[in-house]
Amino acid sequence: MVSIYWCRVAVAMLIGGLTVKIDAVDFFYLSMPEVLDIGDGSQDLLLVRIVAGEYIGWGECEASPLVSIASYVTPMSHSACKPVRDSVLGQPIDSVEDIRRIGDQVKANSLDLLQADHTLSGIDMALWDLLGKVQQSPVHTLLGVKTAYPKRPYASQLFGDTAEDTFRLAQAVRQDQYTAAKFGWGPFGWGGVADDIDQVMAAREGLGPDTALMIDAGTVWADDLTRAQGRVDVLKQCEVTWLEEPFVSGAFDAYRSLSELARPVALAGGEGCHNPWQARHLIDYAGVGFVQIDAGRIGGITSAADVARYAQQRGVTYVNHTYTSHLALSASLQPFAGIANNEICEYPVAPKSLALDLTHERLDRDEDGMIHVPDRPGLGMSIDIDAIRPYLVDVDIRVRGQTLYRTPELTNS
Repeated sequence: MVSIYWCRVAVAMLIGGLTVKIDAVDFFYLSMPEVLDIGDGSQDLLLVRIVAGEYIGWGECEASPLVSIASYVTPMSHSACKPVRDSVLGQPIDSVEDIRRIGDQVKANSLDLLQADHTLSGIDMALWDLLGKVQQSPVHTLLGVKTAYPKRPYASQLFGDTAEDTFRLAQAVRQDQYTAAKFGWGPFGWGGVADDIDQVMAAREGLGPDTALMIDAGTVWADDLTRAQGRVDVLKQCEVTWLEEPFVSGAFDAYRSLSELARPVALAGGEGCHNPWQARHLIDYAGVGFVQIDAGRIGGITSAADVARYAQQRGVTYVNHTYTSHLALSASLQPFAGIANNEICEYPVAPKSLALDLTHERLDRDEDGMIHVPDRPGLGMSIDIDAIRPYLVDVDIRVRGQTLYRTPELTNS
């Protein structure tokens, strides 16, 4: 059922007499020359371009690019496993309600196509960007936000290979005057408890006592509470704000048990949620204090905004998950731009050059160390076509002699 909120927003945003329809949806697989076996999602990306008349919108999928392209063009398997393309091309896009309608069609027609939500995420972002340009309005305004509040970025990066490396990384964060930092993945959780204790203490020592510290375990313990709880004491000792993703997203019992053991350290999770219902279950049953949503995975800005409102109702702090480009960062900030007390946001400090080169604009910190949601139409970001050409991967998908996908021409038109 469509919420009253969305009906009101749709009515408020309708343009009298103007109709545009989706003429083209193009995917561009961009990649670093070498993709390393590390927890760094900025090494490749899938850029989405949507054309509707004279307007263009851009989005980004946080997913394996080739698999998402395949889900867009794959031949129909059965009535609930259609290509994402069938629900998008030719659709009118005049209001925010059209974006939700298109998303609902994708979810219904591609119900059994498990990559569909990831593919939809980039499409949904691009639709919001496009509609904002049509209506000359920032996306957060289309979402009904009256005041877009600045966000406090935490420097998000991987643990060093050794505790000494982590200490040096933490010192650099402190010197760069971030007020919060997160260390994750790398060797954390794969060795003994003593190794992890050293890593956490090195991060705290390098940051100093006044910088907020978060730890990301990257689901390393699956659902093994016994392994995870050995790190609780050092998290408390180092006054860690949250322990992120100690378990996979569906391990609600393990999450809740650890959340009780770890207090006052909160648990965080949600980047692995591929739809709003998974996020709601995490909020309701896992005992998390922070829900972290990736607009490039959950189905786009539309689904992320649904979760942000639900989290606020349930007293859980909403945080963006973003580890790629500033296009994705802008999209990830839109859903909670209007929530004043949900201030902290993820901010990748060491992305690969691909992520930095994607856009002309960057969301840099102001003199107070805060970042601001762009107030330009759409997502407020423009693609640097010349800079990203070297990263473009040529792809040709053929089935039964028919070309289903060929890398489109990379242009701004």
